[in-house]
Amino acid sequence: MPSIMREEAIPKEKVILAKQYPVFVADTIGVTSHYQKLHWHNVLEINYIKAGTGYYMINGQRYDFRQGDMLLINSNDLHCAHETEDLIMTVITFDPTWFIHNLRFDAELFSPFREMGTHFTNLICRDHPAMDKLRRLVLELQEENEQGRRSHATTVYALLLQVMATVNRECRITGGRGNEPGIGERQLEKMRQVILVMEQNYAHPWTLEELASLVYLSPSRFSEIFKRAVGMPPLLYLIHIRLEQAVMMLDGGQMKVMDVALECGFRTLTNFNRLFKKHIGMTPKASQKQQT
Repeated sequence: MPSIMREEAIPKEKVILAKQYPVFVADTIGVTSHYQKLHWHNVLEINYIKAGTGYYMINGQRYDFRQGDMLLINSNDLHCAHETEDLIMTVITFDPTWFIHNLRFDAELFSPFREMGTHFTNLICRDHPAMDKLRRLVLELQEENEQGRRSHATTVYALLLQVMATVNRECRITGGRGNEPGIGERQLEKMRQVILVMEQNYAHPWTLEELASLVYLSPSRFSEIFKRAVGMPPLLYLIHIRLEQAVMMLDGGQMKVMDVALECGFRTLTNFNRLFKKHIGMTPKASQKQQT
């Protein structure tokens, strides 16, 4: 109960990132007063300590860090940072939905975040065997982001994907620890099955009950497992699938916006326009003109 009360008392911070490039990479010198207060946000965060020392308070636990350490911050982690001496920290903040379709091929990609406290810890210490590789990937990612050369977005995407895959492969704690069990392989396989059906039948007017019945789970249990596995509720994931399909259909300007909306499972043009602009960052017509 105390943790629930804290989450209600501290509104989740909404970090706004560019729709086409939903990642922010920057060095911070010290810690501003805002980040010295407990907060939580709607994005994932990776921090690499370039110099100095400090500590994080994450969900009531203190993590002292110094040069060479790396920290993972989940979207539901209540956290704040403090500098103790000459702190320089590389902060990578990103929207997990950027990688949503990689989950079809690697359902464990976000395990370091969703299994935090059981098979992973927020702090990866400087002496971990994987740190040399992780350090190289992060510094290369930062360089690509800053230089902005041709295809830099694709390169940053690929490097961040490697960072998460490396943490998942190399930093898992065997045996696990903590109270909350991770998602088992059987549960992950059920979510894969549902995702495949959703992607193949994206225009169907799915309900939560229908999706849950595909894998013989109650709606509440299915929704809980799906959100832990994917990082968002099932019906929101369905919206993302439909919108991605809509973007492809609008390419070339051969179809009317209304026809695309209906083809992708949206019942009204108004709803389609609203959701498209919210998640894609522009109207369907603007997207169509941009691609022609």
